[in-house]
Amino acid sequence: MTTQTDSDRSRSKRGFAAMDLSKQREIASLGGRAAHATGRAHEFTEDEARNAGRKGGETVSRDRDHMATIGRAGGRARGRSRSLEAAGAPTGASRTPAE
Repeated sequence: MTTQTDSDRSRSKRGFAAMDLSKQREIASLGGRAAHATGRAHEFTEDEARNAGRKGGETVSRDRDHMATIGRAGGRARGRSRSLEAAGAPTGASRTPAE
């Protein structure tokens, strides 16, 4: 007897997931408005937001492989900018938004 796992079965979307994206957003927006209107929605204070950001940064920085990857990407981007600058190409804020 063989059993199928969730990944083996094809699942059709039902309910909320089956609705088109604009309808989902409309319903979610109504829920958010209702929460604010009744005072049940949480709004972060500056201190709460600051602490949440600090905790997230601490968590991400524990992953040394991830930090090495993003550091390497930043170094490469800086190197590209410097080489383009040396060649006379515009860099940074002088780029057009389409780039």
